[in-house]
Amino acid sequence: MFTGIVEELGEVVAVEDLGDASRFRLRGPVVTEDAKHGDSIAVNGVCLTVVETADGEFTADVMAETLKRSSLGALEKGSRVNLERPMALGGRLGGHLVQGHVDGTGTIAERSPGEHWEIVKVALPDGLARYVVEKGSIAVDGVSLTVVEAGDDYFTISLIPTTLDLTTLGIKKVGDPVNLEVDVLAKYVERLLGKDTDGGAR
Repeated sequence: MFTGIVEELGEVVAVEDLGDASRFRLRGPVVTEDAKHGDSIAVNGVCLTVVETADGEFTADVMAETLKRSSLGALEKGSRVNLERPMALGGRLGGHLVQGHVDGTGTIAERSPGEHWEIVKVALPDGLARYVVEKGSIAVDGVSLTVVEAGDDYFTISLIPTTLDLTTLGIKKVGDPVNLEVDVLAKYVERLLGKDTDGGAR
C-alpha cells in the first residue's frame, strides 16, 4: 500500500524487450537505499516488484497487461518517473490509500499556470468519471491529489510548486498520458450497492 507522496523523481536507465513483457532498469538512490529482491516500488503509480538492486538502481519486470493498461509502455531511456516505497506499518498516511493498481490512463488536456500554482485539466477514459468527485482524492502518475472540478469526461487538479518541481507532473505536456488510480473506497461502495462496472443495476 502506498500514500501517493512521491519520494524521488527517478529516471529510466534502460528498457529491455522480453517479447510478452519488458524489463526496466531505473535509477532511484533514495528508494533503493533499503530495497531488496521482492520488495515493491511504485513507478508512476504502478506497483512493481524489485528483481535486483545495485548502485542506486533497480530492475523490475513489467507484464504485457500492465504495459497495456498503463503509460509504462511509453517509457524509454531517459524518461523521468515518480518513485515511492510502500508505507511502513504505523507510518504516517500523508496522502491517501493508493494500491498501485492503475485503473486507466488519462491525458493532459490543458495547463493553466498561475502565480503560485498551476491548474491542470486531465481528460478521463471511459468508465472512470463516476469515481471522481469534487474534493475527492485521485492518484495521477502515483501522486496523491485533490480533485478541484469533476466533469463528465475530465477533472482538474491544482499543483503547488513543490509538486511541479519534484514529480513528473511538472514536466508533462498537453497530450501526454498519465496513470490514474481512483479512490478504491468508491469502487467498494459501488460494489456494495449492487452496481455493475458499467453502472447498471445487478
